[in-house]
Amino acid sequence: MKALFEAREHAELLRHHAIPLPARDSEAFAALFDRYGEARVVLIGEASHGTSEFYRTRAAITRRLIERHGFTIVAVEADWPDAAQIDRQVRRQQPPDWERLAFQRFPTWMWRNLEVAEFCDWLTRFNREQPDERRVEFRGLDVYSLGASIGAVLDYLDRTDAHAARDARQRYGCLTPWQDAPAKYGHDVLYGRQSCEDAVVEQLRSLLELRLEALGQDGEEFFDATQNARVVRAAEHYYRIMYHGSSASWNLRDRHMFDTLRSLLEHRGPEARAVVWAHNSHIGNADATAMGWAGEFNIGELCRTAWAQDAVLIGMGTDRGEVACASEWDEPMRIKQVRPSRPDSWEQRFLRTGIPASLTDWRGEQSAELRAALSETLLERAIGVIYRPESERQSHYFEAVLAEQFDAWIWLEETHAVTPLGPRQPQAGQADTYPFGE
Repeated sequence: MKALFEAREHAELLRHHAIPLPARDSEAFAALFDRYGEARVVLIGEASHGTSEFYRTRAAITRRLIERHGFTIVAVEADWPDAAQIDRQVRRQQPPDWERLAFQRFPTWMWRNLEVAEFCDWLTRFNREQPDERRVEFRGLDVYSLGASIGAVLDYLDRTDAHAARDARQRYGCLTPWQDAPAKYGHDVLYGRQSCEDAVVEQLRSLLELRLEALGQDGEEFFDATQNARVVRAAEHYYRIMYHGSSASWNLRDRHMFDTLRSLLEHRGPEARAVVWAHNSHIGNADATAMGWAGEFNIGELCRTAWAQDAVLIGMGTDRGEVACASEWDEPMRIKQVRPSRPDSWEQRFLRTGIPASLTDWRGEQSAELRAALSETLLERAIGVIYRPESERQSHYFEAVLAEQFDAWIWLEETHAVTPLGPRQPQAGQADTYPFGE
């Protein structure tokens, strides 16, 4: 009886603080997010990689932050070379070839979908009216693009320095046997094969030595090549340690994403501000979750440490609906029904408010009572690109203290699957993210 009374009290408190969300395309919706306009970094999460409403809501918030508050970087949980193809469309006004050429690996629907394409079309139109120095860039933060990033470094050096290109090919030649199956590299090193660590570190050092000469000529292309070299270094390390345990590889990946974000901000200048799109498990403060209690950190925690309250962490959740996903790695995309949330979950707390779509923000002294109510430990659902409803409790729920994990929560009671672009299916072969991708 006491637990039931407390649940009703919490529902009433949440109902009081939750702001019902107007239509996404309305001025009233956009204005709700002006409160985050002064932040250095706004991180917007998602509870799955295959939910249309998460993508569209995040895009609408980002449009407001760009138009009204001068944000100039959109940094996403995607590979640097693939996101660079989008950047060429939105910033350099080139044809949208990325819709055909980028994101070829599983899970193709995560970024190659209608929701992302519509945002990119909007950003292309917005940038067209801006001077070059004010155009908003679209960047990838992730670590998986070993082969594509090697190719990008070599392409740059082929155009700029034939001698350096020859040396780079020799260094990267160490990784040639594994470019198409990087996970096997980690396995082979684990069982005695000599690693390529020294070669990739030396190549990055060599490239950085060209900085002063290159910056005066093609600073943007040099920056892109350098970031690709950093991806190669991080990817080599990631695959080399992935079989030693998921915590080490997770931490390396999120450290790389944070370092890439920081490099983007530094490259853009002291006034630069960024919006980050990633899964809740990456952008919520890991220190307030079972992940952190087990020794893992994430980009949200690192941003909080670096920028304190100038980093805003926004999570998103849903109760039920549909999701685009797969049952196993490298299997075709399917549309599955998302089960109603568990009674012992944060999702259930927001469901009980009776508000189908809301924004709840608990920053500031006026929200002390709300923060106290959100400071217990409950389950939170996380669906990546794999969804296994038959083992949902074990596969997709983790413990979290919501008040410390996020600054705000967007609740969307019933949701639907993203729309993939075209009839493409994932290519055969092991996914770069296997076995630890989220």
